[in-house]
Amino acid sequence: MTDTIIFVLAGAFATATPLLLAAIGEAVAEKTGVMNLSVEGMMAFAAAVAFAVTYQTGNIVLGFGLAVGASVSLSLVFSILVLGFSANQIVSGLAVGILGLGLSSLAGRSFENLTMMAPANLSLPVLSDLPLVGPILFRQSAITYFAFAVAFLTWWFLARTRHGRMTKVVGEDPAIAHNLGFAVIRIRLFAIIFGAVMSGLGGAYASTILTPGWSDGLIAGRGWIAVALVVFGTWRPLRIAFGAYLFGALLLGDLAVQATGFSVPAQIMTSLPYVMTIVVLAAVSRNALLIRLNAPVSLGQNFRPSK
Repeated sequence: MTDTIIFVLAGAFATATPLLLAAIGEAVAEKTGVMNLSVEGMMAFAAAVAFAVTYQTGNIVLGFGLAVGASVSLSLVFSILVLGFSANQIVSGLAVGILGLGLSSLAGRSFENLTMMAPANLSLPVLSDLPLVGPILFRQSAITYFAFAVAFLTWWFLARTRHGRMTKVVGEDPAIAHNLGFAVIRIRLFAIIFGAVMSGLGGAYASTILTPGWSDGLIAGRGWIAVALVVFGTWRPLRIAFGAYLFGALLLGDLAVQATGFSVPAQIMTSLPYVMTIVVLAAVSRNALLIRLNAPVSLGQNFRPSK
């Protein structure tokens, strides 16, 4: 039973990795006032490209690079619609997300139900041999450690740097930011691209390391969970990280329940993370003060600089 618990907890960190990457990227975009709901589509397209390239070439670095390029290309379409033509952010995000899902099906058509070997996890000397915590914390993929580092560095950037404060000003009042000389459109563009890079890495990780294979629907709502995590974490990177690890554990809930000896229908355990997403969003949304204090004031609002 101890081995099963260790396996579940270690798996929770691995499962949380694509959620954390995508959520941090979305949080930065939303901090500038841009709500990009195409995360699911970007992750799916990136996942398909990453698996296809890695499977064909055996080069996972190339797979990750082209996956990021795929997600960034979608983000540029979204940016043109929202920043160039002031299209509705929600509608544009949904449209680009659907486009990404369609492209993922197209890119992965020849690789349906194929699998491959995942690269070996890192095993940190001495630390990985510690009882209990060693296998859980110190035998993970490099991308898992990278994801937490990104969360910490994003917190530091937003809280401690001039450019981070500039980013938040753009999200609070783009007109004032523009009057202060900030390049609002450029800042929002960079934030959208950063979000796409993180979503691309999350999608690539999902198809080449977490579950190394491809089937249509592989992402399975992780992009939407990532969007929900931004609200759950009240737009704060370290809280988002906590939420990602919590949801990562929920996604492995069936294994955890089996370890306790209880028998619960698999369908219930599979749906649990998505039910919890709805419950958490409903609970957080009831606290209007919490939302007002942390959500960017201009979230979802376009801005066109006056000439």
